[in-house]
Amino acid sequence: MTTFQMLWRLIRYRPLLYTLNAAMWTLIYLAPILPGLLTKAFFDALTDSAAAWFGIWTIIALLLAAAAVRVVFIIFGFITDVQFRMRVGGLLRRNMLHHILKEPGAKAIPVSPGEAISNFRDDVEQTEEAISWSVDAFGMTVFAVVSFFILLRIDTQLTLLVFVPLVLVVTAAQLSTSRLQKYRAASREATGQVTEAISEMFGSVQAIQVAGAEDRVIGRFKSLNDQRRSAMLKDKLLTQTLDSVFSNTVNLGTGLILLLGAQAMRSGSFTVGDFALFVYYLTFVTQFIQNFGKFLTYFKQTEVAKQRMESLLQNAPPERLVESHPLYLRGPLTEPSLPAKTAEDRLDELVVSGLTYRYPETGRGIEDISLRLPRHSFTVVTGRIGSGKTTLVRALLGLLPKDGGDIRWNGDLVGDPGGFFVPPHSAYTPQVPRLYSDTLKRNILLGADDDSARLEAAIHAAVLERDIAGLPAGLDTVIGPRGVKLSGGQAQRTAAARMFARDAELLVFDDLSSALDVETERKLWERLFERRTATCLVVSHRKAALAHADRILVLKDGRLEAEGTLEELLEHSEEMRLLWNRELE
Repeated sequence: MTTFQMLWRLIRYRPLLYTLNAAMWTLIYLAPILPGLLTKAFFDALTDSAAAWFGIWTIIALLLAAAAVRVVFIIFGFITDVQFRMRVGGLLRRNMLHHILKEPGAKAIPVSPGEAISNFRDDVEQTEEAISWSVDAFGMTVFAVVSFFILLRIDTQLTLLVFVPLVLVVTAAQLSTSRLQKYRAASREATGQVTEAISEMFGSVQAIQVAGAEDRVIGRFKSLNDQRRSAMLKDKLLTQTLDSVFSNTVNLGTGLILLLGAQAMRSGSFTVGDFALFVYYLTFVTQFIQNFGKFLTYFKQTEVAKQRMESLLQNAPPERLVESHPLYLRGPLTEPSLPAKTAEDRLDELVVSGLTYRYPETGRGIEDISLRLPRHSFTVVTGRIGSGKTTLVRALLGLLPKDGGDIRWNGDLVGDPGGFFVPPHSAYTPQVPRLYSDTLKRNILLGADDDSARLEAAIHAAVLERDIAGLPAGLDTVIGPRGVKLSGGQAQRTAAARMFARDAELLVFDDLSSALDVETERKLWERLFERRTATCLVVSHRKAALAHADRILVLKDGRLEAEGTLEELLEHSEEMRLLWNRELE
């Protein structure tokens, strides 16, 4: 998809609004045509060079009326322009975000979060700018054509000289294409690195302070800012240089035209009204040439923005970036709600066969893992650090794109695990809980219906009731970015409560109890067994979880080393005995 094709598809997203916008700005740029003719008539009347069409005061009144009409056009032009830009920018951001949310979690974005933020902000704004200036380019071109024929009837030589700078401007823009794109790409990359550094610093404040690394972090941040300053300076300098070339080329042409016009007036072939018309139109033709050069610059820079946005789509067709979808910019938004659980969602048996995933960077992962989860069973996956426990559950849930293997839910093949393993089929608590700077209650519900009975049951199952009683505002306590106001154990149990509130058939815990004390962990597993309303897949090396397990899977180096009950494994598996006796990870 070329840059032109992308802009054309965006225009077709709201063709009537774009046509209205183009019409308004065409009228804005055509508005000076009539005042120019009136100005010519005014000076011809003053000098008696020709018979005036109207009286002097009538001409002045018409000039004021024309100015007022142009002001009205400009107001409506800005309204239509903003409306169209909002929809174009909204569509691009919507499509990128939708694609990211549909990708497996570990491969959602191929760049750093800071770089992705730059894509959503800077690259979308660049595209908006280019498509917005396209209506200016069209309107100014229409004005240039009309004024060209009017001026051509007065003096052919001077008219051609008026438009000579346009050829020079277009030539300069074409010659600078590659350098424009190179500098714009470098400035965008540097901006993304700075944004990412800010995000990392805010997310690691405590770690930085504990390590005493403030000076090193600030030094790195200064270095990134210096790189960004250098890249931005080159980008801005080239852009401003081109603008200067455009404007000065036009100014030199203007001076030449004025000299030739004065000479023609002396010979008597050029009236004062003709000269006034040329000078009046010259102002707007100058603006046209400068702005047309600016549009060409924006168009070239949009090629970089397009490539960067397409990089977020990874291997998806680039046309997905401009697919038409509703944006819901007006009226109340529909409140999100969890899908209602039906009899078809019931899990009787989950069977995984030959599940395989290898990380492209290292080649490590899991190989040929098979398991079976009967209804309401409690299965624990254990093993040392790096044995593939988290990789197994993430590949199962579609958060990593499996390289091989089948997953069957009640005998039916699951083709898209990422889209299938969501409530009410499944709920998941990762190793690192994802909490937000909002109230504890909203972190637990996360968009689900505020059902007090379900919420209370989830809090009880997560052993959170005493913690909530000790918080300043209870459930309405704002827990800060990433839940920094909570302890590690409270954050984990908040994530667990969020999972319990989904009432899913399959609950997947990834090292949930790693930050819990022995007593709290014991209560959590006991209450979970009291409920016994879901099938559980638990990643843990803790004895409390292993003791409750119906079946244990022992992983080693990405492969299934052994499986069975705790008693069977302690008797027959050396790896299990090491894990049990020495609490190896």
